[in-house]
Amino acid sequence: MINGFLSKLFNPKLKIPQELLDSIRELEGILDYRFKNKALIVQALKHRSFITATLEERKDTNERLEFLGDSVLNFLVGRYFYEKYEDKDEGYLTKIRSVLVSGDNLSDTARMIGLGKYILISSFEEKTGGRDKDSILEDCMEAMIGAVFLDGGIEKAYRLVKKLILDRSEEIFESRKHLNFKSSLLEIVQSQGSGPPEYETVNYEGPEHEKVFTVTVSVNGEFLAEGKGASKKKAEQDASAKALDFLSSSDKDKKSDN
Repeated sequence: MINGFLSKLFNPKLKIPQELLDSIRELEGILDYRFKNKALIVQALKHRSFITATLEERKDTNERLEFLGDSVLNFLVGRYFYEKYEDKDEGYLTKIRSVLVSGDNLSDTARMIGLGKYILISSFEEKTGGRDKDSILEDCMEAMIGAVFLDGGIEKAYRLVKKLILDRSEEIFESRKHLNFKSSLLEIVQSQGSGPPEYETVNYEGPEHEKVFTVTVSVNGEFLAEGKGASKKKAEQDASAKALDFLSSSDKDKKSDN
C-alpha cells in the first residue's frame, strides 16, 4: 500500500521511488496494461491532497487526467453501444451509457480492482477514509482511463474499458436498473417531447474532504428540484430522484382532476 509517508520520499524532479514502482507494477498487472510512460500512471493516482506534502502544483494531480478520461469513457461506451444496437434510438443509447459511466458504477469498479490501495493521498485524507471514498475512487478511475489513452492510444483505452466495464454491462445493468435516476428522468422528459434536463451547481460547502454540493435540475427552463450530495454527480442523482417524485405527483394530480 502507498502510505502517507511516501510523500516525503517523492520528488517529481527525481526518479520514481522503488516502493512506488513496485506498486505500479502490481497495479499494471491488475489493469493488464504496462505503461511506457510511468509518470502518467503516477499522475493518475495522485489525489490533490497529496501535493500538500510534495509541494507540487494543482496541475500535477489527477484532475486534468480525470477530465480527459471522462470524455474518453463516454466516447468509448457510446461507440460500443452505437455499433451493438443499430436499431435503438438516441434515448435508449443515452440511458444505457449513463448507467455505465455513472459515478456509482465507476467507484464500484474501482473497488472491484482494489484501486484505493494504490491512490496517492495525504495521511490526513487516508485517516478520514479517503481510500474508500466514492468521489476519490471515481475520479481516479476516470484519470486512469485518461492516462492509458495518452500512453497507448484509443484502442488500448478501449481494451481497458471493455475489460472493466463493457464485458460486465449486463451485470451492471441488473444491479443498477433502479438506481440511475438521471437516465430515468431523461427518458421521461424526452418521451414528453421536452429538451434534456439541465443541471446547475448552485452551491458547495464544507471542508475539502467533506464537501456537500447543491445542484438544481430544470427542464425547458422550468425548475423541478434541488439535490445534495458528496459530489456533483451524487447531487445530480439526488435532484433527479426528487424531480421524478415531483413529476409523478403532478401526473397523479392531473389524473385526479380529470
